[in-house]
Amino acid sequence: MKILVTGASGNVGQYVVKSLIALGAQVVVAGTNVERLRQTFGEDVTAVLFDFTDSSTYEDALHEVDRVFLMRPPHLGKPEDLYPFIDKMRDKNIKLVSFLSLMGVEKNTIPPHHKIEKYIEQSGLPFAHIRPGFFMQNISGIHAEEIRTMDEILIPAGNSQTSFIDAADIGEAAAILLQNPETYKNTAHTITGPEALNYQEVATILSEATGRTIRYNRPSFLKYRKHYIKVRKLEPGYVNVTIALYLMTRLGTAKAITNTFEQLTGRKAKKFKTFAVENLAVFCK
Repeated sequence: MKILVTGASGNVGQYVVKSLIALGAQVVVAGTNVERLRQTFGEDVTAVLFDFTDSSTYEDALHEVDRVFLMRPPHLGKPEDLYPFIDKMRDKNIKLVSFLSLMGVEKNTIPPHHKIEKYIEQSGLPFAHIRPGFFMQNISGIHAEEIRTMDEILIPAGNSQTSFIDAADIGEAAAILLQNPETYKNTAHTITGPEALNYQEVATILSEATGRTIRYNRPSFLKYRKHYIKVRKLEPGYVNVTIALYLMTRLGTAKAITNTFEQLTGRKAKKFKTFAVENLAVFCK
C-alpha cells in the first residue's frame, strides 16, 4: 500500500516525501498543481490532483493508500475546512494519519490545529500527531527579505526563546512514524531542535555567517503588522495568525527542548548555526 503526502511541495512536505522515498515507501504526492509535483519529484512518486475544498478529488488521492501525512494549507484558516477529508479517511480504513500540528497546541485552543487534532482523535482514525517547534525555514523563508534588504530580523517575539527545528528533520521524523503505523498508533510527538535561542542570538549567528551586522530591535506587533501588510502585501488574516503565534512565543510556549527527534532517528537535530551556514545564500544581498 501507499502513503499519501498532502502539502508535498511545502516546507515540510517535500522532506517527508524525500525521506519516505529513501526508506523505500511507495508515495503519492497530492496538490492542486500536478505538473509542478511531477517536475519536483519525477518518477519516484505518483502525483494526483487534490484539493481539500473539492471532495471530488478525495477518491483518487486515497486510491491504494493506507497512511496519510496531513498538513493544513496556510490559506485554509478554519479547522472545519479539513473535516470532510478527515471523514473520508475514516471511511477508507486508513492505518495512520500523521498530522503536522504545532508545539504546545494540546494546551492552546487558539490555533486551528487544536481542533483538527481533536477531530482526528474523535473520528477514531489511528493518529501520530507531529508537534514541531518553529521552523528554521521561517527565518530563511518569509523573514529573509528583511534580513537581506534591511539587515534586520523583523519578528515581534520580544526576548522570548525558540527551540527552532529544521523542516528536513521534521520530514525525517514524520517518515519514520508513517513507516511504522502499529508502533506509533495514537501517539503525539513534540519535536524541537537541540537548543533554545532568542532572536538576538539568532541575529548574532546570522551576523557571523554573513559578515554583516544583523540587528534585532524587538519590533512591536503594530510595526510588524503594518510592514507585512502594507509593504510585503500579505493577507491581513495570515499576518494576524502569525501575530497570535508570536504572542504565544512571548508567553514562553516555544522554548521547550525535547529529545524526541533523536529517539525517533538515532541522531541529533540540526543546530541553527549549521542551518544558517548551509542556507547562507538566502541571507546575502
